[in-house]
Amino acid sequence: MNSTAVASAHGWPEPMPVPETMRAMVFRRFGTPDVLEEATIGIPRPGPGDVLVQVAAVGIGRLLDLTARAGHHPYARFQLPHVLGADHSGVVAALGDGVESVRVGDRVAVYPAVACGSCAHCAEGREEACAGLSLVGTHRPGAYAQFCAVPARNVHRVPDGIPPAMAASLAQVGPVAANQLVQAGLRPGHWVLVQGAASALGSTTAALAQHLGARVIATSRSPEKRKALAAAGADVVLDTAAADFVERVREATGGHGVDIAVDNLGNPAVWDATLDSLARGGTVVTSGAFLGGKVQVDLLRLYSNCHRIIGVRTGNPASVKTLWTQVEHGFRAVVDRTFPIARAADAHRYMEDDNNVGRVALTLRLPDWDA
Repeated sequence: MNSTAVASAHGWPEPMPVPETMRAMVFRRFGTPDVLEEATIGIPRPGPGDVLVQVAAVGIGRLLDLTARAGHHPYARFQLPHVLGADHSGVVAALGDGVESVRVGDRVAVYPAVACGSCAHCAEGREEACAGLSLVGTHRPGAYAQFCAVPARNVHRVPDGIPPAMAASLAQVGPVAANQLVQAGLRPGHWVLVQGAASALGSTTAALAQHLGARVIATSRSPEKRKALAAAGADVVLDTAAADFVERVREATGGHGVDIAVDNLGNPAVWDATLDSLARGGTVVTSGAFLGGKVQVDLLRLYSNCHRIIGVRTGNPASVKTLWTQVEHGFRAVVDRTFPIARAADAHRYMEDDNNVGRVALTLRLPDWDA
């Protein structure tokens, strides 16, 4: 699927002297998007091994932003007021002690999952399995602010020609998508089914799979989104709720079924259709369950057909490297649209109305605070 983007009219900001305070969008109580309000707060200071990023753009996540702001986040407890914002991009404003990997003024994208770096999983490069994993914008102050302090190992220089909103949209979902496809054993020519392919992660996974030589079946329950997915270049676009969905998958794949199915929805009916669509030896990979989560698995069918089910929590250093290597080779994220930070509440409402196809991002140049 050819990735498409609505580029922000705002470019990268010029580095500014670090002040004593900064503007931030916070929430002091849980509720509707209207609880988001601007505040003046202290600047975070980068500790040893950290960098201070002057934020240019930040992606909006359904779980990490919308669900958290509403007070329904399943595994995080917030100390209010809180600053949201996980995956973001910006310019390096200051360096903590010992940082040599980047310089002040570098344009960077921030991968927001911060691992402990010392456990057995981290030593193996499987930071997604780290028991001490924390997230920028969830367990630590986020990037709905002029500045955000993060570990230097979590930033990656952005290649020329990538605008801030694109960089922010690639920063997290790109490595997750890469990790999904690598763990599922993607090879050129594979058929890949992506359920809910209009979401930020779904659209990125579909686009990356096709970029890597796979043939993609993209699904959505929305006729308008199916049109958008077809226009973006998916090989096949289907309605996963259709009664003949599995038959359509089998027909499209010449009776073979899909080699890899990506199901981040957790809807029991969709899950059954996903498993029914698998080829012998096929793999289901999941990194989400926002439509449910409790599903049934027929173990007889699982082992008889040599199927695999893999849970991928997030990315890891290898998948971050894979993602940005593919960006160098022309891969791009699917960016639906951007909002200035002053309209963060409008952006949350837009996503709650389920209007987006791809990532929605906030831009944070100085004019964006008064837009």
